[in-house]
Amino acid sequence: MEQLFVLIDIGGTAIKHGIATLDGTLQERGEMPTEAQAYGGPGIVAKVKDICRKALAQYGKERIGGVSISTAGMVDPDQGKIVYALPDAIPDYTGVNYKELIKDEFDLPCEVENDVNCAALGEMWLGAGKGCHSVFCMTIGTSIGGAMICHGRLISGASNSAGEIAYMRVPGGMLHELASTTHLVKYYAKLRGCDVSAVNGIRIFNEAEAGDKIAQDAIADLVEHLSDGITNVVAVQNPQAVILGGGIMAREEYLRPRLEQALAGKLRPIVLAATRIEFAQLRNDAGMLGGFYHFKQRQGL
Repeated sequence: MEQLFVLIDIGGTAIKHGIATLDGTLQERGEMPTEAQAYGGPGIVAKVKDICRKALAQYGKERIGGVSISTAGMVDPDQGKIVYALPDAIPDYTGVNYKELIKDEFDLPCEVENDVNCAALGEMWLGAGKGCHSVFCMTIGTSIGGAMICHGRLISGASNSAGEIAYMRVPGGMLHELASTTHLVKYYAKLRGCDVSAVNGIRIFNEAEAGDKIAQDAIADLVEHLSDGITNVVAVQNPQAVILGGGIMAREEYLRPRLEQALAGKLRPIVLAATRIEFAQLRNDAGMLGGFYHFKQRQGL
């Protein structure tokens, strides 16, 4: 009988979970609200245990080969522990050790990694970076997340914060201040002279595609700063692919030609020719699948 694995992806808003075979084929998927503000870390731990308990009840202990967890927060993958989570985002989450919890409660192996890192691993394994061993993944959202993969493995850094490009300096300030969706919305509202609460990325891109000059200018500003960030990443890592994820990156048709034009003016031709600019493909499954790929690497599967 084929062995199965429990995949869990813990975000600030939702906890996604699934059951997968060794090759990453998802047999089932589920989702529940994180309720981080209401119940904090202890509430999330209770939900993770419930997911594992139900999987064991449904498939039997002999079929479940382990649990992979992708989660928000800074993670020490060796310990399987949350070493820091913003108290405003997930209260009482710092210090949670999933590896110990899952071992003690269910006698199952468990591996844990940060959610942005997992999304990058997922895209390299089964998504936009398939066939590459060297990629950098950027997630453009409320802020900007980043993850670096070399020779098929995550580069964690001395404080497990390698790839945190939100803090990268680009002309004008830090990258997350200038190239996040948050900045795009604020900048558009300023140009339009409207309340920021009435604006979102969907509206801006819809207006830009319809020919609105203000929306086009706001996105051009984002592209300029984002291409500076990509240029810096490529100068340091020289990856085979830079993968762009996050809600607004779904507008590939509009963004790709503008980004490629900006990068053509900033990267040397020999470097540009060797660098694939890709847009994330796995969407909601990226964290789960990347977390499982991380589990497989660490467990030697």
